[in-house]
Amino acid sequence: MRHHSTIRRRVAAGFTLLEMVIVLGIIAVLLGGSIALIGGIRGGAEITRVDGDFNSIGSAIKSYRNLAGNYPTQQQGLRALVEKPASTPVPRRWAQSLDSMPKDPWNNDYGYKFPGTRNKAEFELVSMGPDGQAGTADDLSSQDPK
Repeated sequence: MRHHSTIRRRVAAGFTLLEMVIVLGIIAVLLGGSIALIGGIRGGAEITRVDGDFNSIGSAIKSYRNLAGNYPTQQQGLRALVEKPASTPVPRRWAQSLDSMPKDPWNNDYGYKFPGTRNKAEFELVSMGPDGQAGTADDLSSQDPK
């Protein structure tokens, strides 16, 4: 009888190998889900940065228009915010709006269109997105619905 009570105490005091494997499996599943969630948050941060860049570059373009009387042409592009354009229409009143050409979170130049794709009366800023290819599904536009 004494032998049975010792065995029972040993089993009740610790985890069995099966219980340890189950606990480690649950931890692995939780960690995997957390890593996937963090990856999704990072992608959201990049898109939020693009939206912020669209706002700040858009403000610089509007400032250019207030001085020059018109938006930069598509040929002049965003370079017109950094250097005074030499091509027509050359603005009589001009001030440098940006210190350098902006890059998106994937280190690509932002694109500029005037007239815009959806709203022809407004300019459009474009990021080629994570794949760096123009005209693909991951492209972002300042004229995209929010």
